Amino acid sequence: MKLKHFFLWTVFVFILTACGDKTEVEKNSVSNEPIALDKVKTSEEEKVSEVEGESKNKAKNETEKQTIAEDIEPAPLPQTLAELAALPSGYTGPQLFGIHEEDHPMLDELTAHLPDISGEPTEAQLNHYYNEILAVFQHDFIGPEELLAKLRFQAIGNPDIEDPRMQFKENLNVLVLLDASGSMRQDLGGETQMAAAKKAITNFVEGLPAEANVGLRIYGHEGTGSDSDKARSCASSDLIYPIGKYDKAGFQTSLEKAQPAGWTPIQLAINEAQKDLAEFQGDHNTNIVYLVSDGVSTCDDDPVAAAKQLYESDITPIVNVIGFNVDNEGQTQLKEVAKVTEGTYEDVQNAESLQNELDQMKEIAKSWEKWKKQKEQGISHDRIKNDLDIFVYESKEYKKRVDEGSQIGTALQYLYQQRKLMSRESHDYLRKRNSEYHNWIEEEYILLKRELKDLNEMKIGEALQLIEEKFNQNVPGDS
Repeated sequence: MKLKHFFLWTVFVFILTACGDKTEVEKNSVSNEPIALDKVKTSEEEKVSEVEGESKNKAKNETEKQTIAEDIEPAPLPQTLAELAALPSGYTGPQLFGIHEEDHPMLDELTAHLPDISGEPTEAQLNHYYNEILAVFQHDFIGPEELLAKLRFQAIGNPDIEDPRMQFKENLNVLVLLDASGSMRQDLGGETQMAAAKKAITNFVEGLPAEANVGLRIYGHEGTGSDSDKARSCASSDLIYPIGKYDKAGFQTSLEKAQPAGWTPIQLAINEAQKDLAEFQGDHNTNIVYLVSDGVSTCDDDPVAAAKQLYESDITPIVNVIGFNVDNEGQTQLKEVAKVTEGTYEDVQNAESLQNELDQMKEIAKSWEKWKKQKEQGISHDRIKNDLDIFVYESKEYKKRVDEGSQIGTALQYLYQQRKLMSRESHDYLRKRNSEYHNWIEEEYILLKRELKDLNEMKIGEALQLIEEKFNQNVPGDS
């Protein structure tokens, strides 16, 4: 009898233990969260999660797919470069290939909302489908307005430019506003965005003329990203290196204070920058402000209004905005900041592209140094050759065209061959439309290149005026 009781007790304990183990396994199971459109997971744990969750996500995505109305009227594709540039960008990360299994989870996530067109869709439905997949992989093309801003910036100091803001003055002051919010911890493949930004800024200021002044202001460096810390973080912005001559040791010590922490108070940073530059009035100072941010302002503020106020002040600054791995929302806001200041906007994805953008200012600084020496010696300033960097612009946009068209073609092939979500006829039609559309983009940029090349024979001021007049005729919404 005792032996029987002991046996039953042993079985009971075994069952309890097994249930407990199962519960623990369930608690510690890997999450099957969807993959973000603009980020690629890199850790081994996340890669395992993607593979394990693929089948569940695929089943879920099948139920979320759109249907296309039979009477759909698809929106027309862009007809001008201005319309092309107005399209919001989508996924522009590493190229994805259907033949690589490790790319399948990302391709599935990016195209999860696209409808199944394995039946017999109409031409209108196929055109709508193409618009949808284009939006997924849309690149950020530079339009006429942004091109003009870049060309104006390259022409700073040229005597042919009548705008006093763009003429060299006795002093050159460069103020960098650096985002120190928590998202700057994001990894770029071996280093954080903050580490990459620090390196690029250091190389930049070291290359400026000795007589130039430099300043560094950070924002969002206090508190955390939690709601309880929002007020504190949104009130944080410090001029960690006051505007003055560059001192290597002092600058490096100041730069160490920039550590990613909290929220993103861009308006505060711009307002404080106006105070920093208040003593450097524009009639005797060429003031250049670089705003570096990795996203939209998160402090319920209005950085666009602050930027407009700074631009219209007696400081008369030239403003350049750099978006560091920003999403669509952040890109839209930062572009608007650049627009109201008639400044430039550049979207950079890595340390190298950030460095290249800052290096453009070093070339202008060298021109200022030469101008200053000539003026002090009583020598008339050399007329700068009209050598606008139009070919670099054209080559960058050409690469975007190639990358975008290739990625859409790869995705279409994957959806046809691997996922069986379209017929051969639909696949061929969409591939042809994709080819024709990107051939049109190429032709537009070839035409632009020819026109700009002809303008290089003119004075810079005249060339810029003609470009502005030409493109203002084609800006969306203008009549």
